[in-house]
Amino acid sequence: MSEIKLPEGWVEAELQEVAVWGSGGTPSRKYPEYYNGDIPWIKTGDLGPRLITRSSEYITKQAVQNSNAKLFSKNSVVIAMYGATIGKTSILGIDATTNQACAVGLPIENVTTSIFLYYLLLNEKKSFIAKSKGGAQPNISQAIIKEHKVPFPPLAEQKIITDKLDSLLAQVDNTKTRLEQIPQILKRFRQAVLASAVSGRLTPKDQKSNVQFDVSVGSLCITSFDGPFGSKLKTDDYTNAGVRVARLENIGHLTFNDEKETYISDTKFNSLKGNKIEKDDVLFSSFVDEDVRVCLFPHNDKIFINKADCFCLRINQEIASPKYVALTLASRTSYEQIKAQVQGVTRPRINLKTLRSLSFTFPSLQEQNEIVRCVEQLFAYADGIEKQVQNALECVNNLTQSILAKAFRGELTAQWRVENPDLISGENSAQALLVKIQQQRSSIKTIKRGKGNS
Repeated sequence: MSEIKLPEGWVEAELQEVAVWGSGGTPSRKYPEYYNGDIPWIKTGDLGPRLITRSSEYITKQAVQNSNAKLFSKNSVVIAMYGATIGKTSILGIDATTNQACAVGLPIENVTTSIFLYYLLLNEKKSFIAKSKGGAQPNISQAIIKEHKVPFPPLAEQKIITDKLDSLLAQVDNTKTRLEQIPQILKRFRQAVLASAVSGRLTPKDQKSNVQFDVSVGSLCITSFDGPFGSKLKTDDYTNAGVRVARLENIGHLTFNDEKETYISDTKFNSLKGNKIEKDDVLFSSFVDEDVRVCLFPHNDKIFINKADCFCLRINQEIASPKYVALTLASRTSYEQIKAQVQGVTRPRINLKTLRSLSFTFPSLQEQNEIVRCVEQLFAYADGIEKQVQNALECVNNLTQSILAKAFRGELTAQWRVENPDLISGENSAQALLVKIQQQRSSIKTIKRGKGNS
């Protein structure tokens, strides 16, 4: 901090020079009468929104009287001191108490404002994290916060900075909100593509055949099987290496997720060879939530078996394309059929018999392959957009911190300082402001000492 040259009129200040700090406490859980009252009790999990107008838990007046949970006034600024939430910051939009993991700063009148202090603390988040101590639960203390030094501008310039930050960060938030909506739009796009594919609307007219036939899923299979369950494959059978097991976690919506790795020994595999899965087998999750989870098994050079509730369909490729079968099962047409027959409430599921009985109208094999080609082309287009969106979101997320850093280096107000030299110099400088505060505090201490000696 001290190595950075401060803009004209700015000063290096400790946070205890610009705000009055305190922290709260937790009323004893042994007394039910301390909770479910009408006094907001803020915890670090509540922090994050710019303005807090309600808390996740409330306590009673009796709790405040018998604990360290102090009542802080509206417009105080709260910052988290513990664990993964260190540096999370919010402004109190209500009078509220806090627990001991929150430090609370009340801005000193005519020195700074709630919104400026809020932005100032957001900018210092990385510095606070760097100062944290402890192992699994690192923390910073109220003393560290009080003594933390920050670049501090004159009061008039603070107003200009907050106005600029309000405007710029609102644009960033708006951009972020729009970007975050795109994956959901792309999800609907993919479902629309699947719906068009299985209804025949995706096939160009000149490549459309008149051949259509009604089939059940079972009639398309050379074989189909569930994974071993019960005593055939237990948790104790899993090892650190050997033959891979395809589990529910590996089956995504038209994607095989390789990250989750589970193994059994070669010896155990020898007793379960009938469950060996092959490249282009269709894997289907028996649990059906918002989507049907179905995918092709992609590996040709790795040995896998399937686990219970991971159905394997080996398609007769002389009559059907495994990829087309997977697309069909992933479509809303399939979803509606399945949801009408699922069993269970908390984890709705179907069995292999029900899956085999599902019925669809299929085009010729040639048309299936053409539809698969069109779907893959459109999905690749959607995937490209999604990747661009993720890159853009990363940039936007970094943009907030970049704008804050510029603000507290004085870059957003450089021209304003040139045009308003009288508002940042002399008695209007930040240094003069802090000197006045120090003088006031000294006079208060002198009065207190005098009263004590009388």
